[in-house]
Amino acid sequence: MEFSQILTGVRNSNFWVGIFDIFLVAFLIYRLLLLARGTRAVQILGGLATLFVALILSRRLHLDTLHWLLQQILPLGPVAIVILLYPELRHALEEFGPRFWTRSLNIVSRADTSDMLKEVVRAVEKLSHEKVGALIVFERQFRLDQIIESGTLLDAEVTSSLLLTLFYKGTSLHDGAVLIRKGKIAAAGCLLPLTDRPKVDVEVHTRHKAALGMSENSDAVVLIVSEETGTISLAVNGKLVRGFRAETLRERLNQLLQVTHSDLENVQSGVDAPAQRT
Repeated sequence: MEFSQILTGVRNSNFWVGIFDIFLVAFLIYRLLLLARGTRAVQILGGLATLFVALILSRRLHLDTLHWLLQQILPLGPVAIVILLYPELRHALEEFGPRFWTRSLNIVSRADTSDMLKEVVRAVEKLSHEKVGALIVFERQFRLDQIIESGTLLDAEVTSSLLLTLFYKGTSLHDGAVLIRKGKIAAAGCLLPLTDRPKVDVEVHTRHKAALGMSENSDAVVLIVSEETGTISLAVNGKLVRGFRAETLRERLNQLLQVTHSDLENVQSGVDAPAQRT
């Protein structure tokens, strides 16, 4: 093909339409990945991809029985996707508007996180001293839209005075959880799932069971202040760590909120030192 022919093809309007089409599809996939980032959808789709790979490998390796079994399961895939991903699909349709195309990652800076934690620890210290129960959820990679929807939307700056007001026994929101997203109080009075663990310490009450359930179903960090004893605890990855002091709490929270998901186990081992694990 001569250079003139290539140049003619580039000048052709169909060429630019094709380029725009590819760019548009790539951008759409990118936005959908951002929307699914940190949700159950990623985990479920990963499981379906593994199932599909197993189907191909079982055929190539002549594992006839396994291949037959996977073939029986495969037709149920579309129905399973709709059932398992119903909340995520609904959320995707709700978000499919101007905000879907313009929303960025909105990463919270280290300085903003430090200021936010200073206010949280200040409030928690007073709540602990006065034995006022509190439940604070810090969202990380896993999006907690359903939890936010169960409470009262606020979108407010994190201040110790606001947290003390929200957990004051005279308010209607004090029994629920406060959820902090990207350095702001997204909602208050939120309902958390209780742990379904069969064997839980009898000393673990409802507030702590809710914290455990939240940490088992997401990568969130959950801060608890006991109403009975004033004890400060953290729930991470389904593990409850008790006995934090205000002076060490800020450091531990800063570690947990700054690390990546792959580093959680290393940080968790550091959290266990000053406390008792349930």
